[in-house]
Amino acid sequence: MTTVVELDVPAEHLGLAQTFDRVPTFEFLISGLIGGGPPLVYVTGPDWEQVESALESDPSADVVASVDDASDGRWVVRLEFNQGIQTFQGIVSEHDGAILEASGADGRWSLKLLFHERAGVSECHAAFDDEDFAVSVTRVSPTDDSPNSQTPLTKTQYETIVKAHELGYFDVPRQVTLEELASELDISHQALSERLRRSHSALVSAELSNRIAPAGLDS
Repeated sequence: MTTVVELDVPAEHLGLAQTFDRVPTFEFLISGLIGGGPPLVYVTGPDWEQVESALESDPSADVVASVDDASDGRWVVRLEFNQGIQTFQGIVSEHDGAILEASGADGRWSLKLLFHERAGVSECHAAFDDEDFAVSVTRVSPTDDSPNSQTPLTKTQYETIVKAHELGYFDVPRQVTLEELASELDISHQALSERLRRSHSALVSAELSNRIAPAGLDS
């Protein structure tokens, strides 16, 4: 039975602590950390110049790209996270898990993790303790693996995610490149990148702890 774990981690143990110190009202949302490349991060704060300056001086992340306007009151940046989140993500991956969503406010990260085996949950938590992440678990929710339950992924998306995991695409450091994975699946790397993004979006939008969205068209 798969399990969804929700937990909090102080920013000083994971990343962006200096940004929170400089901009107390700073908040962020990352819709999934699985997949290739630096993730898109939606951020809010008092103004863009202050947020951008804080992020650029924060040693826990590098700003790869940014936009300085947003119609909905938040800005989008692409961040390359350094040791804290990379170590955390590596532990999750080693225990057959995935980070579905991460957000931050008031100096803390809130994360939602998915594990395919319940044993991985306790083993992963022990590894977090070994690395002094100061994790605080807020919710553990088993999901239904019965034949009548539906995954938010299509069959093709699910098989792609499984193959990527088997070959170490989500490992830190990565064991296979996007191009090598695309060759293994006999598709173009652009098609694979789009498939992974659609898969990530489906996983994040599904409310895995209580109801599962129906699968859409194959991709």
